[in-house]
Amino acid sequence: MHVPEFPKYVNMGEGNVAVEDGEFSVGIKLGSRELVVSVIKGYTISRGVDYTVYESKPQTFYVKCKGYGVGCDWLILASLIQKKEVQSRFNYTVSYHKAWLAKQKSATKVFGDWKVSYQTLPVWLKAMTAKMPMSRVQIKTLPVYRENEEIHGVRVLYRIFWSYYPCIIAFRHCKPLVQIDGTHLYRNYKGALLVTVAQDRNQNIVPIAFAIIESETADAWEVFLTNLWGYVITIDGVSIISDRHNCIDAVIGHNNGA
Repeated sequence: MHVPEFPKYVNMGEGNVAVEDGEFSVGIKLGSRELVVSVIKGYTISRGVDYTVYESKPQTFYVKCKGYGVGCDWLILASLIQKKEVQSRFNYTVSYHKAWLAKQKSATKVFGDWKVSYQTLPVWLKAMTAKMPMSRVQIKTLPVYRENEEIHGVRVLYRIFWSYYPCIIAFRHCKPLVQIDGTHLYRNYKGALLVTVAQDRNQNIVPIAFAIIESETADAWEVFLTNLWGYVITIDGVSIISDRHNCIDAVIGHNNGA
């Protein structure tokens, strides 16, 4: 696809006004409102003059020389270019899908893609436990089959529970109350993220445990709560706040009746 080029603006950088003589002219473009203000300040300082701000809004910035009308006719009105104006001027429409793809590609270059992130997760957790041996990590994987035959040396992540040692220590100084909740994961890899938070005496929220599971099933919640009470909450009398998900109620009811 041919991408339109705008040679008129190739020299526009941070703080540049895209004109050869250093003077403002009608039609020049700057990347942000902050840059507009910065360029105007630099311009007036370099020339030893001052200006008055007549209008300063998110979409407009209007200034005049303090001597305007008395031997000076210098003024600047900068306005935000709306998306529709860009489309009509350059005849180039950036659709939501195009913008979304560009954002994803940029994020992948910086942070890596989903596949790489999941592959490196055990490595990061191993490094964490090496640095903080009292942190708690539990990983469960499943074998991979091809035509009913197990592929040796290849396993997939099924569930993972972890709690950082500083979080475990911090909970000892929190109120005897925790909140548990789960949220769905989307994109390439489905599943759910479970989180437990507490609150300290200064009303600050303290995250204390996390898990990635296949879905919010009774079995998954039971494993999560068992690890939570086994590794993090080691005292009696701690209350739970939840959204009363059916699986949570089932697990708590089963354990209370045991």
